[in-house]
Amino acid sequence: MHTALQVEESRKKRRIHVGLATSREDIREAQKLRWQIFAEEMGARLDSPEPGLDIDLYDRWCDHLIVRDLDKGEVVGTYRILSPEAAKKIGNFYSDQEFDLTRLGHIRERMVEIGRSCVHPDYRNGGTIALLWSGLAAYMKERGYDYLMGCASITMQDGGHNAAGVWHAIRQQHLAPPEWRVFPRCPLPLEALTSEAAPLVPPLIKGYLRAGAYVCGEPAWDPDFNTADILVLLPMLKVSPAYARHFLADQKA
Repeated sequence: MHTALQVEESRKKRRIHVGLATSREDIREAQKLRWQIFAEEMGARLDSPEPGLDIDLYDRWCDHLIVRDLDKGEVVGTYRILSPEAAKKIGNFYSDQEFDLTRLGHIRERMVEIGRSCVHPDYRNGGTIALLWSGLAAYMKERGYDYLMGCASITMQDGGHNAAGVWHAIRQQHLAPPEWRVFPRCPLPLEALTSEAAPLVPPLIKGYLRAGAYVCGEPAWDPDFNTADILVLLPMLKVSPAYARHFLADQKA
């Protein structure tokens, strides 16, 4: 583990730490949290070989960023990170299943994919999210990758109307240039949905956009998770000055 990924915070008498998983047990704890959030809380249909753990074929190839409560010893937040080298060995990125990424082909070797992000309900505060972002920033800077990419999800519990509203709201200012557009394999039927006048944009998507990310095209529908997924792309050179000062400054290996 590199010290660049070691960050601690005391918040409401909690001591929490972010770092890459260093053992199989660390990864299993992250997979257990993912099951609790995605399957039990959100009702996702997870095709896992071991009930109680969210496991798929990508996990063994990924780095797993985890936030741990040092006092309780529990993993309370996680991100899954797939490097371009690992994606090449597998044959694709996870997002290739949901989108045609042909137009991103020229940057694939410099692009890291993130996904499966979740935080325990008791820790959904600015401090925990900030730690995850700090860990991601350190990972990117330490390894010299240029692009951060992943699917950002919007719940479909209302049938998809809010998701349609989110898309129409954010595309105005954040749509990627044509050379970075992607195309959903199972498109959300936008023409059949009523766009909400004041859509509720998920905090994670807000964070990506504030950091300087693009949305790369229309949302896809993920029936297993019952979410509308938007592909976001963050060029590290485009990271907003405020985020760069907060998350990229003073990162030392």
